[in-house]
Amino acid sequence: MPLRDALRHTQRHLARWMRTQTVPTSLTFQPGRCLVMPQPQGVVGVISPWNYPLILAIEPAMEALAAGNRVMIKPSELTPRFSALLAQTVAQAFPSDVLSVATGGVEVAQAFTALPWDHLFFTGSTRVGREVAKAAAANLTPVTLELGGKSPTIISASADLERAAASLVMAKALNAGQTCIAPDYVFVHENHRNAFSSAFSRALQGQYPTLGDTPDYSSLITDHHFDRQLAMLEDARTHGATIIAPNWAPNLPDRSRRRLAPTLILNATDSMRVMQEEIFGPLLPVVFYEDTEAVINYIGEHERPLALYWFGRSDQEEQRILRETIAGGVTINDCILHIAQNNLPFGGVGASGYGSYHGEWGFKNFSKLKPIFRQSRWSGAHLMRAPYGKMFDWLSRAIGGPGAP
Repeated sequence: MPLRDALRHTQRHLARWMRTQTVPTSLTFQPGRCLVMPQPQGVVGVISPWNYPLILAIEPAMEALAAGNRVMIKPSELTPRFSALLAQTVAQAFPSDVLSVATGGVEVAQAFTALPWDHLFFTGSTRVGREVAKAAAANLTPVTLELGGKSPTIISASADLERAAASLVMAKALNAGQTCIAPDYVFVHENHRNAFSSAFSRALQGQYPTLGDTPDYSSLITDHHFDRQLAMLEDARTHGATIIAPNWAPNLPDRSRRRLAPTLILNATDSMRVMQEEIFGPLLPVVFYEDTEAVINYIGEHERPLALYWFGRSDQEEQRILRETIAGGVTINDCILHIAQNNLPFGGVGASGYGSYHGEWGFKNFSKLKPIFRQSRWSGAHLMRAPYGKMFDWLSRAIGGPGAP
């Protein structure tokens, strides 16, 4: 649905995005004209991840094509059957020198990043993103990095707890938490300490009444990812956290299907792995707080997150959170939905990435915005040329304003 929506949005607006635009010319250089002409950058490489293998391959490729580029996609080796189908489908629809797909393992991915692209677009982990940036730097290739990180959620004292819990369940259970902008941990105000776990459990049971068997809930991608979640859960338990798993899904965890229930980790601390690493799974650490300033300070002392979520009904507190925290994107009184807005840029900041795309932002990201100055035949620029004399002195004072030498 969001991919089709993005395609329709681009089709509707592309003609306008492509136009050469006139921008204001400073008074000094009139009647000359300033223009901005968007042009293709050239050949764009797109490295897409396994967690949303269709949209995260096709949407950046679509926007790069819309900007006039040629594109090659390298999908994840962790989804080999999907990657093969994508390559087959693209080959049927596009000439290979317009859009193509390169499949293969880590060696292919490494060779892909080392090519002298005109632009390289990568979606994945911060760890791999650093390696991609290093490889691209050897060719001075401009890079867009869409990474991840630990995206916080804040449930304030003024929040509607039932609404917040329902949104949190939707976002955290979606794809079993394997989403770059999934809530990674949640600050819950002390006013909700006794009620939060119950509200979360009710929302989870309402959305997934047959959690252990429903096709609405996802598996973890590999045995390694499944084992990593269990190891983080055990580490939190060892360090004194209270673990709350849904009691109506006694058959989970299920190693044969790599299924793990959304699980609360109450009273999480920085000594636990779940507060040190991006989780990328259905575990949800919970930190109770009293002072909003302490929350803001905590977020500011850690790497910039890809997303931030705030629930509450205090306009003053909302504005404070927006002003005093830095994140790639924000959704207020819900989760994740800022990513689906075609008129908003999507991208990270700092360790969560750089560059942005979606809609016109993607078109501009994959374009060279060429600045053009067109001189008028009535230009007075010759008056500023050597040899310098009284006329030049007068003009320089007039242009420079009072106090000019």
